[in-house]
Amino acid sequence: MRELGLVLLCLLRISRKGVQCNGWSVHVPSDVTGELGKMVILPCTFTHPYKTFDRALTAIWRIKEPYNGTVIFKCVSQSSSELCRTAISHKNKYKLLGNPRHKDLSIRVDNLTWSDSERYFCRVELAGDSQDKYESRNGIRLHVIAAPRIINITVSSSRDHTFQARCTAEGEPAPALTWTGPPYSNLSSSSSSSHRVTKELRSLTHDGKYTCTAVNSHGRAEGAVYFYKFRASDSSSFMILIFVPLAIKVVILLVILSFAAFSREGAPSAPPSLARPQQPECTYEN
Repeated sequence: MRELGLVLLCLLRISRKGVQCNGWSVHVPSDVTGELGKMVILPCTFTHPYKTFDRALTAIWRIKEPYNGTVIFKCVSQSSSELCRTAISHKNKYKLLGNPRHKDLSIRVDNLTWSDSERYFCRVELAGDSQDKYESRNGIRLHVIAAPRIINITVSSSRDHTFQARCTAEGEPAPALTWTGPPYSNLSSSSSSSHRVTKELRSLTHDGKYTCTAVNSHGRAEGAVYFYKFRASDSSSFMILIFVPLAIKVVILLVILSFAAFSREGAPSAPPSLARPQQPECTYEN
């Protein structure tokens, strides 16, 4: 019972510097911030009660929850003269930066994505007669941030023959969207996730350039779309537009045909040779 009480006491003792118990401690920051598409370092150092340790050592990183969370990184060092060899690196995006033999389990996370915004837990296991295992309980909260980016901007029509302009942007914090351009009427906005925002202009009536601007604390982005609505002319103008070009084409065709006919006739033939003139017939009546 006394040993069980000591174990529970060890699990409950948490200080600003880390979790400590019988010479064991784990030191991690509560939060780390990284930029989308770049890399970030997750620091983790620890202490153990041994002056020297030359047996096998295992370093582990989990996400979501301690002890039972998904293992994303694992490396094993068999002796103090051997580097910690990577056994697991999910999607090959986790790299060991620290030296576990020097009580440093820090890792690097490459090519940050939105899904990397998780809580991370580091763990060390020392092999021996009775294997010692120690893991951070609170872990590190990784926040992925990003400047705004316009990912889609379109104009579409509805069944009632009205037109809408739609703009979607992403960023963290979620960006604020504004439309500028020709006069417009109703607008609506909706967010599909914590880092993505959509804003729509409805019933577009004026031709011109509509600009969508996304802004957050890390920057701004702009996208534009051009809207021109077809308008039918009145009947008289329509008839002029149709028949005037047609009449011109008919006149040109007649000229071409006349020229072709004249070319076929060619030059006039030479006059025939002179013939002996004939005496006119006379009728004499007495």
